Amino acid sequence: MPKNRSIDRPIVLGIVGDSAAGKTALTAGIAEILGPERVVTICTDDYHRFSRSERARLGLTALDPQANYVDILEQHICLLRSGQPILKPVYNHNGGFLDVPEYVEPREYVVVEGLLGYSTKGMRDCFDVKVYVEPREDLRVKWKIQRDTTERGYTEADVRRVLDRRSSDSASFIHPQRTFADIVVNFHPPQANSEEMGAHLNVCHALRPTLPHPDLSPIIDIGTKSGIRLDLSRDSDGKPVDVLQIRGDLDDDTAAGVEDLLWNLIPEAAHLRDNVGHFRNGSETDLVSHPLALSQLMVTYHVVKAALGHHAV
Repeated sequence: MPKNRSIDRPIVLGIVGDSAAGKTALTAGIAEILGPERVVTICTDDYHRFSRSERARLGLTALDPQANYVDILEQHICLLRSGQPILKPVYNHNGGFLDVPEYVEPREYVVVEGLLGYSTKGMRDCFDVKVYVEPREDLRVKWKIQRDTTERGYTEADVRRVLDRRSSDSASFIHPQRTFADIVVNFHPPQANSEEMGAHLNVCHALRPTLPHPDLSPIIDIGTKSGIRLDLSRDSDGKPVDVLQIRGDLDDDTAAGVEDLLWNLIPEAAHLRDNVGHFRNGSETDLVSHPLALSQLMVTYHVVKAALGHHAV
């Protein structure tokens, strides 16, 4: 059994949300903290049943479970959780077609990120930690336009047509998965700068009682006057949740103090603490976001504790 673990199977983390919600940025940072050699990431987009042209001909969107091999995805998550390899399909986003399958072996940590990860009970039962990423909708639209025009060969008009076509499927198939998450992460621009899209976004975490969250009182004592708040509130479903709010203009000293406290709660992961919070904007500039860094650390805390047997299922 690897060091600093008491669970002898892979720990499975789910990161689910709508298209261009920020799932990949969150996932990449968590993998860096845990150590890339110890993490395998599965993107559920690879389980699309049809090519882009076939979906268009059939009148389906990629968000519709009927357009995906959901049963095979569920089977593969279960296999990886039990320590067995899979032959994973590969979806080529540049061309919109299915590529050569990939042989994937599980590692200590398995991260499943994508659109439909919580869409069946069988899948949900496989996850040790479930995160739902829910940026403010106008921000998600900007992120999607930026990503799809710079990385996937779309025009802005193409992207807006796709968003219109997908809106009902988002409401029917993606948004309902929010209810199954242990943590809901919401990035949004500050009131004073509604055009902000990157390093200075605010973030709000809805921390549900389905996991034993860390004692955040020392963090709040540090950050109360400097951009961090913790409140008891009610979620959109009416259930009580703790709401952690982190402002995008958090100063470096306060952020460092908060990060130190979180790192002290997960000493097993301290060896890669410098690799947190990084992301790239549309011009490929490497930036550091304090709210993103703290979000990555909050999720990593739970993944590490699951490996130690604190709340693995």
